[in-house]
Amino acid sequence: MDISVIVPLYNEVESLPELTEWIRRVMNKAGFSYEIILVDDGSDDGSWEKIEELKYNHPNILGIKFRRNYGKSAALNVGFEASQGDVIITMDADLQDSPDEIPELYRRIREEKFDLISGWKQKRYDPLTKTIPTKFFNSVTRQMSGIHNLHDFNCGLKAYRSEVVKSIEVYGEMHRYIPVIAKWAGFKNIGEQVVEHRARKYGKTKFGFSRFVNGFLDLLSIFFVGKFAKRPMHFFGTLGVLSFFTGTVIALWIIGEKLFHIANHIKYSREVTSQPLFFIALVAIIVGFQLFLTGFIAELVSRNAPERNSYQIAKTV
Repeated sequence: MDISVIVPLYNEVESLPELTEWIRRVMNKAGFSYEIILVDDGSDDGSWEKIEELKYNHPNILGIKFRRNYGKSAALNVGFEASQGDVIITMDADLQDSPDEIPELYRRIREEKFDLISGWKQKRYDPLTKTIPTKFFNSVTRQMSGIHNLHDFNCGLKAYRSEVVKSIEVYGEMHRYIPVIAKWAGFKNIGEQVVEHRARKYGKTKFGFSRFVNGFLDLLSIFFVGKFAKRPMHFFGTLGVLSFFTGTVIALWIIGEKLFHIANHIKYSREVTSQPLFFIALVAIIVGFQLFLTGFIAELVSRNAPERNSYQIAKTV
């Protein structure tokens, strides 16, 4: 099969007939063999009933329904597992992504050998409450991930080689950082394509303030897991040693200063334990010890985890 189109959706009953028919026209015109995977993320507006209705007229449709709303990342992850195409296309169900982009995305994956291509909506029709946080996250993600050629990490319209989606796991709110996850998994040939962004025709945006907070926390999580998942002691141990060493040096300095005053019969006005710096040193020593112990425990957990020696293998011969 040439293409799997994965569409996560939540309360998008009005747009589904138009979207699936649009995808069908594009696929038939280009001569692709394809499937459309519609993942209903716990909709309560009749979206699932519409998917069942569409299935009768579109044998290429595969519907998956969640019992409750888990989020876009969960919907994409399940769609990735179910996909059978050589190239995977993801797009939103609100008709703001254009299926007309699919043939060019497919061509670039197959002919230019990209692992992943992310869309870039240069001209957006979203409100400022969505565009401003998006620009902030894109800027921070570029700096932290080192993927400097992407302008829009969170664009729903993306194309992947099948091997990419079968090698990664998406959860939480991490769908907006899939290029970063793919890079950590070893897929570094990541490209970008300018795509059309259309004004929302039906329904309303699902973006809220909670996604702003969750997105930032997930960015930190991805950075930590990508760097230190298999060597947590390198992170916690380094911080612990630095904190312990700093606290110890400060404490020894204070004690040495008092001993110097005593040995030279110089009046020393304050006791060691009455100085704020002493308590700062004590806290640094305790925190350093705790961080080191955390790293040690995390290392034991990592070494005993069933996937401790699970690594991405590109080829065998």
